[in-house]
Parts: sequence; structure tokens; C-alpha cells
Amino acid sequence: MYSFPSPQTATADPTIHDPRKRRTILIGVCISLMAVIASVSGLNVAQPQLALALDASQSDVLWMINIYTITMAAFLLPLGAVGDRWGRKPLLITGLVIFGVANAAAGVAISTAVMLTARFLSGVGAAMIMPVTLAVITSTFPAAERSRAIGIWTAVAGAGGILGMFVSAVLVDLASWRWLFVLPVVLVLAAIPLAFAAIPNSRDGSGHRFDLGGALTSLIAVVGLILFLQEGPEHGWTTHLTLLSLLISVSGTIGFVVWELGQKAPLLDVRLFRKRGLASGSVALLAIFGVPTGIFVVLYPYLQAVLGWSGFVSTLALMPMPVLMIACSGLAPRLAARIGVRSTIACGIFLGGTGLALMAILVSVDGGYLSILPGYVVMGLGMGLSMTPSTEAITSSLPREQQGVASALNDVAREFGSALGVALLGAVFASGYSNAMKSHLQGVPIDVAATASKGIAGARAIGSQAHPYSKALFRSAQEAFVHGWQQAMWAGVIVMIIVLVYVLVRGPEPTSSHRLESEDTAAPGLPIQFAEAVARRSDLGTISLTA
Repeated sequence: MYSFPSPQTATADPTIHDPRKRRTILIGVCISLMAVIASVSGLNVAQPQLALALDASQSDVLWMINIYTITMAAFLLPLGAVGDRWGRKPLLITGLVIFGVANAAAGVAISTAVMLTARFLSGVGAAMIMPVTLAVITSTFPAAERSRAIGIWTAVAGAGGILGMFVSAVLVDLASWRWLFVLPVVLVLAAIPLAFAAIPNSRDGSGHRFDLGGALTSLIAVVGLILFLQEGPEHGWTTHLTLLSLLISVSGTIGFVVWELGQKAPLLDVRLFRKRGLASGSVALLAIFGVPTGIFVVLYPYLQAVLGWSGFVSTLALMPMPVLMIACSGLAPRLAARIGVRSTIACGIFLGGTGLALMAILVSVDGGYLSILPGYVVMGLGMGLSMTPSTEAITSSLPREQQGVASALNDVAREFGSALGVALLGAVFASGYSNAMKSHLQGVPIDVAATASKGIAGARAIGSQAHPYSKALFRSAQEAFVHGWQQAMWAGVIVMIIVLVYVLVRGPEPTSSHRLESEDTAAPGLPIQFAEAVARRSDLGTISLTA
């Protein structure tokens, strides 16, 4: 039986000096990371197929997509802390096994319940894998090689997201949605032997016990908030279930804050949020990743079910935003050096909200892709401008020795924001579609009405049949989809307005821009500390992850 070697603690030097071994370690962690990231975007392209195959409603499909991100966001900090304390190698291998088995189960799922369970377990496995991959690099690579290794990690993160989108689209078009889960399983099978053979079992020594209370209260707060945002638009904001979810979330949040303030080694030091840059940067990232992620969930069925495009063509249609975002992310530090970090973040959020408003105003069935493209482009510009300085606002708020904390906060803000975005905007959209369809189902057979009211995929299938009401029903479903789309966009605009006001009032201090400018002068392009922070969290790549 294999036994894990004793973990290297912080008192010993965990640096690996053999270049070949470092290369093998890097390959192993990057394959593991790609498996996690490629799995995030895959189901988006298969929404119509999932709805038909599993007899799932639009709300059910949203849960299949979002439960993975919710679980990963909720467990990211607790499981990352477990790896830091008790050994990263066993946590990584355990995560890979859980992740692989769960994806295999999802591939053969025969019901919505099975799929949701498999996606939940996939999220748990991903939360074990993702923080460990970067921690292994930062703890084992020498300082001279660390930045290059982190850069490769970042590139793999971006490539994994894009690869997941295109491979998923091809598989859905040419084979079946069940083949979407083959790629993660294959990557896991490749990563496990490398993890056993090459990755060292390092950990950080700590004289304090694991913060179990913080982990449990944070889970309660996250789950309660997600349920509140998911159920509110669909069942009403004043129903018993919605209000109970809000009460659970508020109670969990208060309990988490009170508990963490009393801990010597807290899971998350909530006192850090007294720093304006860290707090405003985190809030901005919640919106920057949350709102677009919620929009992407609506974009795919619009392109596929409303316009009738293939998965591959739909994926190509989504590319303008990542391209513009990456380009603007490179320009953002220079703009921040001139007008300040706060102003740059505010400009980006304003553009993002403007893009959402344009998509709400211009979208139509007959206008097609060109009716949403202007808003989509403007939103991409805004994301690129705001994402980079938001990250810098967080990292510059903490000293270099606490950059690991900054990286963790970035990751949590990104994943938690994505989960909130899908929950809120997805639920607003589903509720808008369902309500708009009710007036068009009179005189239609009950079973047909039930299928059409579940989602656009069912209505499209009915539209292809030879019933006298088929074409009219599908047209009504297309219009109902646009109605739900508009409600989701306006909900996103409201969120952006709230965040914009917060950033303008409580954004980073003006001194942040001077720091950015001085570093930019010292080294052309991105500042060194800032570039490392961006590389740590792979922001430039993970927009495709959340798409």
C-alpha cells in the first residue's frame, strides 16, 4: 500500500532544486488545474440537450451549472486551509479521485437528482485541487523560477477554460452531452500518477487548531444566500422559503464574523476588510465576475435555442468579450497610473452596466446576434478595465508576506461572485420566461404547455413538430425568452449601479495610483508585485472559466 511521506513543514526548506523534478511537478499541477477549469464552462453549451435528456426545467439546468461553482466557492477556503495544515499531496490526490469519479457519474446520469449530486461532488473535489496546485508551485519553486512557473499556471488556466468551451461545443454538436465529462476524467487519470510520483507533500506548520467553527458558519452563510437569490425571483421575495433562506444567511454571516473575531488563527481575518482597498476591490470583483457569469448562462441558450446556432458557432460568438477583456486588462494599469485606481474601477463598472443596459434595450428575436453585440462589446471593455485594478487594490492593501491571503480573497471573490451571478440573474431570467409564457399557453394541451413552460429547449422541440400550434408556440417562447433576458439584464444593471456607488464612496485611497505608477516606471508593462498577483489568481484566463 502506498503511504504518503511525512509532510515538509514551514521550518524545513521545501524548495526543489532539480529542474527535471520541478518540470514534472509543474506538468502535474497544470493538468490537475486544467481538469477543474475545463469542467466549469462545459455544461453551458449543453443546456438545451440537458433539459430534454433529463426532463429538466430551466431552473433545474441552472442548478446543474451553478452547484459546481457554489460548492467550490464554499469549500475553497476551508479545504485550502486543510491542505496547508495537514499536507497538500494527500488533499490533491483525494480531490482528483473525487473529481474523477463524480465526473464519470455525471456522464451516465439518468436524472436531475443524479446530475446535481455528481456536480456537487465535483465541486468538492475541485475545491481540494485548485488551491493546492498554486500552493505547490509557490512552496517548491525557487524565487528565480517562481514567476515563470506562475505565468505558465496562469496560461494553463486561460487555455483550460477556452479548451473546455470549444471541446464541449464540438462534442455536443457531433456526439452527445454525455461526452462532455470524458475530458475531465482523462485529465484526472493523467494527473494522478504524476501527483503520486512527483509532487512533494508539503504543508505550513501551525500551532493552532483548524478553524472548524469558521468553516461551518461560512458554509451556512453561503448556502443560505444562494438559496435566497435563487428562490426569490422564482417563488417571490416574501415567501416563507425565501425569507427563511435570508434568515439562515444573515445568521450564518453574523455567526462567522463573531466567531472569526475571537480566533487566534481564523479561517479569514475579517478585520482585513477595514482596509478600503481590500474591501472595495473584493466587492468590485464580486460584480465583475458575478454579473457576466450570470449573463453567459443566458447567452448560450439564446444563441442555440432562440437563434438556432450550433454549439461551436455559439462559442465563437462569445469570443469578442474575452479578447477585449484581455486587451483592456493590459491597458488598465497605465490608465490607473493617470487617473487613479478608484476612477479606473469606476469607469469599468460604468461601462459594464452600460453594456448590460444596451443588451436589455436592443435585444430582439429578429435582430439576432447583432442586437446584443454592441452591449456585449461594451461590457467586455468594462470588465477588462475594472478587473485588473480591483485585483491591485486588494493586493496593495496587504504587505508582501500576506500576499497568500490576498490571493485567497481574490479566488473566493471570483468564485463566490460567479455563483451569486448565476443564482440571481439565472433565477430572474427563468422567472421572467415562465411568467411571460403563461399567457400564451391557453388552448394548448396540458402536457405540451408543461414542456414549453419549463424552458426554451422544450418549446423548440415542440416547434419542430407538425401541430397546428407548434410554430406559434415556439415564436411565443422566443419572445418570452427575450422578456426574461431583459429582466436579467436590468437586474445586472441595478447590481452594477450599487457597486459603482460603493466604489465611488469607499473605493481605494488615491495613494494606490501613485504606488502603481512608481512600479510601472520601474518596469515597463505590469508592475512586478501586481503581475504576480494577477498570475496567482489567473484573472486573465478565468473569464473563459466562468463563461
